[in-house]
Amino acid sequence: MIALDFLPCEFRVKWVESAWELAGARALRRAVFCGEQGLFDGDDRDAIDDRAQLLVAVSCIGGGYDEIVGTVRIHEARPRVWWGSRLAVAARFRSFGRIGATLIRLAVSSANTRGCDEFFAHVQSQNVALFERLHWHTVAEEALHGRPHHLMRADLDHYPPCPTPYAGFVTRTVPPTPSPTPRAAL
Repeated sequence: MIALDFLPCEFRVKWVESAWELAGARALRRAVFCGEQGLFDGDDRDAIDDRAQLLVAVSCIGGGYDEIVGTVRIHEARPRVWWGSRLAVAARFRSFGRIGATLIRLAVSSANTRGCDEFFAHVQSQNVALFERLHWHTVAEEALHGRPHHLMRADLDHYPPCPTPYAGFVTRTVPPTPSPTPRAAL
């Protein structure tokens, strides 16, 4: 577990390939969607999990994997139509390293490799601006689980295929902007 005063310098975003990654992704989803947001009681798993591909963001320390700090799942709902869902980033990592954006990028790019013509997601309203910056467009506004959501579609032209999803992408820690040091009064 990472000490709160330490921040890894990079994160690997990739498809899940081990039992500990799977367990970490499920635990993070429960923490965010059940504990933090109260959207589900006890567990957020559903029938989509049986056919979905999970992706994770893993913190890296000294060249090795340390902790699952983000996750999302993707699945092909019907031929050439893909969906992303259950995007979650651990609270203490939400402002570092573009973890959510990199998870979204790999989700769409890896589906694009597998013949995706359309990629959709139901996005909580507070996250719409992030998706818009990543070239997504609102198709409709809806209420899901008692909360406002946007049905959004990715612009696939901005997501070139990624044929190596198990290697995925690396994103680095974005250092916080230092506050200016006050000058002494003259």
